Amino acid sequence: MSDVAVEGRPQPAIAVVALGANLGDREATLDAALTDLAALPLTDRVRTSAVMETVAVTTSGPDAEAPRYLNSVALVATRLAPSVLLTYLHRIEARHGRERGERWADRTLDLDLVSYATVVSDDARLVLPHPRAAEREFVLAPWHEVDPEAELPGVGRVEDLLADLRADR
Repeated sequence: MSDVAVEGRPQPAIAVVALGANLGDREATLDAALTDLAALPLTDRVRTSAVMETVAVTTSGPDAEAPRYLNSVALVATRLAPSVLLTYLHRIEARHGRERGERWADRTLDLDLVSYATVVSDDARLVLPHPRAAEREFVLAPWHEVDPEAELPGVGRVEDLLADLRADR
């Protein structure tokens, strides 16, 4: 027997979405993106971490010369399928001026689907969990803040991953 909500709908899955912005009015963009997430169809609630400021990470590593990022994590309770949610995330990015070009370039908004419930997928269109989430303090720290018991599916407890990253510094 599966979990069923009182209204007769399936229970929503918890999707973890990492938010980042390092161009324009970063704070206003993140606030607007959170409003957009909460307005998604088949989405019941959005819980967010505090915003943290971080150095930009590029293909060659941290870049102290690049504009700094504001980052946070949102837990999105949704009944949208992971691929559909990803499509909506890309639309929200585009609405806020995101241009997809150079990988890891500066951007007005970045929304990464880090995990979706316990789904593990290596599909070329959507890899879950996000392949670099366990290496990113700017993902793990806010995620741990909003959900101290969180697990990155197939990888381990967020708390432990975060501790390992910090120990390696």
